[in-house]
Formats: sequence, C-alpha cells, structure tokens
Amino acid sequence: MKKIRYFLITKSIGIYLNILSYINLENAKSKAYQLFSHPRKGRLNIKNLPKTLQSATLETLKYKDENFQTYIWQGNQDVILLVHGWESNASRWKKLLPHLKQSGKTIVAIDAPAHGLSDGKEFNAPHYAEFINVLAQQHQPKIIIGHSIGGAAITFYLNKYKNPAVEKVILLGAPSDFKIINDNFIKLLSLNNKIKSQLEHYYLEKFNIHLADFSGHQFAKNFAQKAFISHDSSDDVVLIAEGRKYASTWKDATYVETSGLGHSMHDPDLYQKIVDFIQ
Repeated sequence: MKKIRYFLITKSIGIYLNILSYINLENAKSKAYQLFSHPRKGRLNIKNLPKTLQSATLETLKYKDENFQTYIWQGNQDVILLVHGWESNASRWKKLLPHLKQSGKTIVAIDAPAHGLSDGKEFNAPHYAEFINVLAQQHQPKIIIGHSIGGAAITFYLNKYKNPAVEKVILLGAPSDFKIINDNFIKLLSLNNKIKSQLEHYYLEKFNIHLADFSGHQFAKNFAQKAFISHDSSDDVVLIAEGRKYASTWKDATYVETSGLGHSMHDPDLYQKIVDFIQ
C-alpha cells in the first residue's frame, strides 16, 4: 500500500512539473531542483540529541554565512573524520564508533548542510565538500570515512582541494557518477527533457562542472591515498556497480564486497576490517 501511495505521489508531482515547464520552465526547474536537493529528514534537536552524540564535545564551525556542527571524541593526535550521507546525521556512526575508539585516535564527525544541527536547506556534494574543507583545515584528519553520498563528497573534496595530509580513505556504499543520481531522479518523477536539460545546465552554472564529469571513480585515478572500498551486493539505493568502479580505478585500494547488509552496511566484521585497515 505504501509503495502504491509513493508511486502515485511521485508521478503526480512529475505530471505537475511537466505541465508547469510549458508555462514557466524556469519555475519548473527551480521546483525540481528543490525536490532533488532539500532533505526531508535527518535534522536533530539540540535539546534531544542521541546519546551517541551527547558523549562528544560539540564544536560549531562556520563557512561563509552558514554554521555547521561537528562532534569530537578526543584521542591522540591522529584524527579520523566521519562523513555521513543523505537524510542522515552524525549519529549514523553509532555502531562504528566503538570499533574506531579501539584505535586510540581522535574521532570527528560532521553534520552535513541541512542535516543534524547544521544550517541550510539545500544539500549537494560540492557544498558538502566545502564544509569538509573548513573542517579539515581545523583538525587535519589523516583518515576520512564516508557513507553513501558522503563518500562522493569526499572524492569531490580530494579532487578539488588536493589535501596531501589525508593518508587513508574509506568509502561505504558510495555513489560515483552524479549523472546516474540525477537520471534516477528524472526517471522517478518521469520529468520531460526540457526540465532535464535545464537541470543539467543549472548544475554547470552552480558547480562549474559538467554533469558527466562529476565522477568519483574518475577523480580517484589521481589520488595517492590508500583506500578501503566496500559495497554490498544487495544495495538497492546505490548499486554495487558504483563500488566496483571505485575499486577499478583507485590505484592503492582494498575492495571488500559484502552481501545482505543493504545500503546501511552496519556489520561488526566489516567494521573490524576497517579498524585493521586504519591501524
């Protein structure tokens, strides 16, 4: 019943936007982009933080006119940075944190734009990368771990900012080709080619990169960092082909393919392998 309702809602929105595109194409494009980039969940309330985050030291940083939230579990001088994905927040690392603490390193997690306690309404990987850059300058992480589109934001960050201080990268269920994400959105709503073309042109104007060139596994060809890449064969959010792309181009990569974990990839055995890779 829920699937039928979801199908009817998405197709109704698509029909509305397609009709609007013949009346006001700019407005139709803007509304489509808003649907694509504005998360509907993942916010946190400072008065009711998850227990996982209550145990951290909270630090608020600023990028331009936006504040973004970080959480610090103090350890030694080596820093691990955690970068969550779409419609989530820093508490998604609850199950991984006990394993990472074994390393004795300082752990820093971030709330993405428009997520958790961070400011903003709009989320996209290039903007996320700008937050990561500010945080990296503050804490100088040697290791970065990203889940889902958080992993894509990491590859965009490394490609743009060329941070040699980062030694190791862990990607979990990360998408590579932004064009696939966009095409899936277009397909979900059955949007017409007029809106599709306008969105692609808007991305070029906004991010100064062609949609087809926003490809994490292509960026990875030039990365010197060691990588641990893991993807699950039953992931129906980001298909396993994306993980295999990263593994095929990253020069110094360990690839672990799991089964039955889905997109969340919560698994004690996998987490122990990550700790071993970090150590």
